[in-house]
Amino acid sequence: MTEVVGVRFKKAGKVYYFDPDDKKLEPETMVVVETSRGIELGECSTGNIFVEDEKVVQPLRKVLRIATEDDLRIYRENAEKEKQALEICQKKADEHNLEMKIVDVEYSFDGSKILFYFTADGRVDFRELVKDLASIFRVRIELRQIGVRDEAKMLGGLGICGRPFCCATFLNEFSPVSIKMAKEQNLSLSPTKISGTCGRLMCCLRHEQEAYTRLLETTPKVGSIVETPDGEGTVIEVNLLRQKLKILLTDENETVAKVYPVKDVKLIKSGKIQLKQVEEVEPDLIELEE
Repeated sequence: MTEVVGVRFKKAGKVYYFDPDDKKLEPETMVVVETSRGIELGECSTGNIFVEDEKVVQPLRKVLRIATEDDLRIYRENAEKEKQALEICQKKADEHNLEMKIVDVEYSFDGSKILFYFTADGRVDFRELVKDLASIFRVRIELRQIGVRDEAKMLGGLGICGRPFCCATFLNEFSPVSIKMAKEQNLSLSPTKISGTCGRLMCCLRHEQEAYTRLLETTPKVGSIVETPDGEGTVIEVNLLRQKLKILLTDENETVAKVYPVKDVKLIKSGKIQLKQVEEVEPDLIELEE
């Protein structure tokens, strides 16, 4: 086991492990560390913890010091410079007629480099733009193109649920999301209903997928033949989260549909029936029991 402290450099950003170097650190403590990009200031997301050796990327860099008032002052000054740099870069991009949107700016802690994040529909030749920016700021300039999900994470906002974006609040990194998840969760496949503000499939489909996968393994599918307390029937509708099944029962006298808890039903044969077989049942013969 290795003693580490988790540090992140952006809100909801990825957590990186550092050697606390015999320092006792608490969550939310601002620290100065050395990274592959140079000296940076970050926030402890965890205190001193022990993790398995294989989870640590060697060599493990050390925490140089707890941030001083001077460090915090430099950090605040860089934040103000970033706002000005964003406006200047966007203005210069427009002057060069470049179809790009400047999303965010990062000043290195020591002020030796400025990193601009931008979005664009395709490849952009920004060589002349870099020359202009270098002549203005007199430091090393780097431009990095990002996708729409990264843009949403950086800018933040409110989702269709009314809550702040998951990616901007607690998601450390993006996980793959597929249309299959929406199908298994019985959601509308309309792009406007299952897409986030970024235009991609909503991240919350991934959050809930594990629960749906577990329930799908133990819940009869539509069309399955099952044994109920009232006899044998066919599943015509599934409410996965409530764990209830609407089952079509047929005997010599009537055909009715009743609702049963999954725990009261025994699977006989898994399969699907044709939709027209359900549609042919007379509406006045359907009886629902909640």
